[in-house]
Amino acid sequence: MDQRTPPQTEEGWYVLHDCRRIDWDAWRDAPQRTRDRALAEGIDFFEGYESLADVAERSSAGSQTESDYADEGQTAVYTVMGHKADLMILHLRPTMADLDAAERHFEQTEFAAFTERAYSYVSVTEASGYTEKAREYFDGEVDDDSGLAQYIQARLHPDIPDEEFVCFYPMSKRRDPEQNWYDTSFEERAAHIKRHGDIGRGYGGDVNQMICGSIGFDDWEWGITLWSDDMTHVKELLTEMRFDPSTSRFAEFGPFYVGRRFAPADLPAVLAGQRVPTDEADAPPAVGEDAPTRATATDAHAADSGHPGDTDGHDSAHPGSPGEGDHPHGGERADADHPAGSEADTAESAHSGGRPDVSGDFEEVDDAVGRVGRLGLHEGEAYDAGDYALVFHSSADAEDLVEEVSDLAESFDHYDRHVTTTVRAQSGQSYVVSVWTAKEAAETAAGFLGDLPGIEERVGGQLGEPDDDGGEADSGGETAASSQSIREELDAEGVYAGQPHGEDVYALVVYSEADPETLAEEVADLRSAFDRYDTHVRTTIYRDTDAETTAVASLWDTEDAAGTASDYLTDLPGVVRRQGAGEGFGTMGMFYTVKPEHREEFVEKFDTVGGLLAEMDGHRETALLANRDDENDMFIASQWDSREDAMAFFRSEEFSDTVSWGRDVLADRPRHVFLA
Repeated sequence: MDQRTPPQTEEGWYVLHDCRRIDWDAWRDAPQRTRDRALAEGIDFFEGYESLADVAERSSAGSQTESDYADEGQTAVYTVMGHKADLMILHLRPTMADLDAAERHFEQTEFAAFTERAYSYVSVTEASGYTEKAREYFDGEVDDDSGLAQYIQARLHPDIPDEEFVCFYPMSKRRDPEQNWYDTSFEERAAHIKRHGDIGRGYGGDVNQMICGSIGFDDWEWGITLWSDDMTHVKELLTEMRFDPSTSRFAEFGPFYVGRRFAPADLPAVLAGQRVPTDEADAPPAVGEDAPTRATATDAHAADSGHPGDTDGHDSAHPGSPGEGDHPHGGERADADHPAGSEADTAESAHSGGRPDVSGDFEEVDDAVGRVGRLGLHEGEAYDAGDYALVFHSSADAEDLVEEVSDLAESFDHYDRHVTTTVRAQSGQSYVVSVWTAKEAAETAAGFLGDLPGIEERVGGQLGEPDDDGGEADSGGETAASSQSIREELDAEGVYAGQPHGEDVYALVVYSEADPETLAEEVADLRSAFDRYDTHVRTTIYRDTDAETTAVASLWDTEDAAGTASDYLTDLPGVVRRQGAGEGFGTMGMFYTVKPEHREEFVEKFDTVGGLLAEMDGHRETALLANRDDENDMFIASQWDSREDAMAFFRSEEFSDTVSWGRDVLADRPRHVFLA
């Protein structure tokens, strides 16, 4: 058998999960003064190690010597539910020696005397080279100050998120004779990891994740730590992943430990069986205020570390991120899977556990509305007043930018602050426009956009003022034909135009040259997988009525779900292009369900309209496609040079006449999805 190729890896910080049982009989029998001293030492230890950003301050205060602490790292403490343990102490440290010191330091406290170790796990954060982008990083082809390099470094030196719940478990890959992960090819493993990571990315806003390698460190091969404010999200994620072959065929799991984080100042309440957080710990002082008591000092630091509950600010890898190693949760995107930052993303490194700053530079301008307007993005259609836009000019050809920008946009879409990221061409020049609901998120995204080929000019600016009164905000005359007015016009004619970030359905279409029968089998399997998700509407094969073209249309309730599904659709055999991709403006007229007695008449009418379209400025192509299993179900796909060209047709008298005629021959109300 041939020697298999392992992935390249880079290691970061060392990790210890230290699970403890409390000797409750000894605790109850101990004198109160002994318990008070144990609690005081326990609180001092956890506060000193929870974050090491204020080492100098603590050292000058004389509470501990500086040598007792590493320069970087974090510790968090959790209650553990169930019989396996009572507490979990999680340490992150730059070196194995720092980790060892933290472990031994705890053993010296009087509080530790009332505990016994129930379980422990040693590992190290890991990034692997399964993707082409990651391999470029490992091969030294990426600048150290690039967004990709800094992002991977951030994965290797994470912060511990402030989410309420933690779930830790170890795992290994199977090495059974018929299911041996290590006997599969590099390409097969990479495909498994990509597909599995696609599932994980769908939980990016709900679950944070840290994957650590432990081959040679502990009994299992990886240690997985998940954080969430709702444990049902963790359950849903892991349930979905259990049905993926990379788990069902190759994964073995160790014990699961589920805990709930508490502030060190609440240790007495935990030991007393009280509900935590306590009221005192629930009310931290403002950042920068003095902390007069031990309890508020802890919470003041939690606020100062940039974790006020904003999940966007967490630096731990969410499922599908590239810092995950050779593990089925690992994702494909090693370039921009975590762009949408919060204030924590630009905090000084002393308050971020050593996390690199991945934000990018750009010139702030006052005419952002005009700049994006000239590129076809208007308020109400592409963004809301008060959003923040980046406009990066590139010397590269627009078509060459589309694929990379599409990958970035797909990653950006996992974050609530992302509005849109797209390539625009004007007068032979290429531009990348990225819109976010907050400037600080745009600043982080700029670091990744700056890595695109040919980037020259970089500007950013606010898109008008937020409309606090709920009325129509003034856009300076740049949005004379907003999408809202377009939707109203079309709605009056019985056509639903949708919303760029809130369609009633999100439509995807791919075209294939594969044999229809072969394609039908593949799509049937894909449809069965899609049907497990509530967000799936339908996935259907269509045939062009005039050409040998086969299309697969997939409709979804949410944009994130459609984005994830797109990767699977493009993996279908013989795919040649994807509707709406590239430069230009695409529309799809969906739900043309024709009354059977009028089908021939409908096709003839389309031929007449097609002749009209061929003579219109900016029209590229229009096709009528019929459902392979129901010839009366059709959709019309069109491609235009620009949105303005398409809307000229939608506003035309001929289109109005066609819509009016259609009311008598259609069984359902057609709707248009814009794919600009």
